[in-house]
Amino acid sequence: MAAMAFLGVALAATPTSAQDATAGSRLYASNCSACHGANRAGIPGTFPALTDVNKRLDPKQIKERIRKGGGMMPPFAHLSEKDIEDITAFLKQ
Repeated sequence: MAAMAFLGVALAATPTSAQDATAGSRLYASNCSACHGANRAGIPGTFPALTDVNKRLDPKQIKERIRKGGGMMPPFAHLSEKDIEDITAFLKQ
């Protein structure tokens, strides 16, 4: 019984929203790469490169841009918060 209680506490303490860059890579490929390119190099003058986006925007700003869009970028309202966290983790690499 004590082992079950310990397991319950351990599971409760495990973060469920940990960022997953591997999942973010897949999400990037299906949602972002058409404009920003598979290698995140963008299209000069049209779509910005995302190779160094973490030098221009902090994680909160990146997430907000994904959620709400901006400029030519549409909002990606269909993505869950977890999806956005994962894409952000991928972009920070």
